[in-house]
Amino acid sequence: MSLVRPNVDRIAGYVPGEQPQEGGWVKLNTNENPYPPSPRVVEAIERAARGRLNVYPDPVATAFRRAVGELFDVDPDWVLPANGSDENLTILLRTFVDPGELASFPYPSYILYETLADLQGARHERLLLREDWSWDVAGARETIDRSKLLFVPNPNSPSGNRWDDETICALIPPQGLLVLDEAYGDFADQPHRMELLKGDFGRRIIVTRTLSKSYSLAGLRLGFAVAHPQHIAAMRKVKDSYNCDTLALAAGTAAIDDQQWMLDNAAKICATRSRLSNCLKQLGFDVVDSQANFVWTTHAEREHADLYEALKSQKILVRFMQFPDVDVDGLRITVGTDDEIDRLLEALSGIL
Repeated sequence: MSLVRPNVDRIAGYVPGEQPQEGGWVKLNTNENPYPPSPRVVEAIERAARGRLNVYPDPVATAFRRAVGELFDVDPDWVLPANGSDENLTILLRTFVDPGELASFPYPSYILYETLADLQGARHERLLLREDWSWDVAGARETIDRSKLLFVPNPNSPSGNRWDDETICALIPPQGLLVLDEAYGDFADQPHRMELLKGDFGRRIIVTRTLSKSYSLAGLRLGFAVAHPQHIAAMRKVKDSYNCDTLALAAGTAAIDDQQWMLDNAAKICATRSRLSNCLKQLGFDVVDSQANFVWTTHAEREHADLYEALKSQKILVRFMQFPDVDVDGLRITVGTDDEIDRLLEALSGIL
């Protein structure tokens, strides 16, 4: 007889992208930023390391919340830092969704939403996207109306497309909250939609963001949520007492303060993204117009699993993803440096 909770026992668990520990790989599978973080980040970590690591960090992350508040023109009380944005997703479910209540999300999309709902004992439903990755809002209406939380990654993963404000506002559950997951927002033409929090539906939207992608801090684990203070106060009751450590908070504050460094790196990634998309099309791939730091691509005449394995044999990792319930599979390719993309394209040319 298993002593594990049934909710845990029956699920497979989320499987992150491969993380080889030896060198020599071109790693284009987990949407990490190929460029280093701001030098100010390293300096901040060194200062913090020489400081009082023997005492607990600021439990409410005052300096970091102040930096985020200044960036997005909100009061610090609107900000909740977390151990990566994934922790905020967990906190949201624990705060707002009782076991048996409904959480929903688009599909194909970020499958962790489903895993976290299962762990909470919540019911969950997939809202199927059209073949062109657009929403069938009318077809999803009945589920939206019953949802306590609706997670919407914008830009979406794995497709990289972005939905407009009209669509986003149409998705707000009448009896719940819309979670706007902006993990890849800094790579989009319109980098964030914090203005929605100040509009007519502001109390019904929670925005989550991460420093893993655009700020080059995937190894540090720091993200944050922005929402009406009433929601943030409730979420603060649920979070761990010291959920963000001293080094992460120091580094995150320095990263937020150095906007130009982040913007310059994001611009380089967007330029390489455009070149990668065009070259893939020349090789016979279909490519979704991406607003993220990756592209979703398919090939009508080749098996995507075979392409993934052939690249892996040359120590080039991309993400092969399949969504069998909707008969969707393809390759999600992180935008690396120009040299990394050159090596990828050369390898694909040889394979094809």
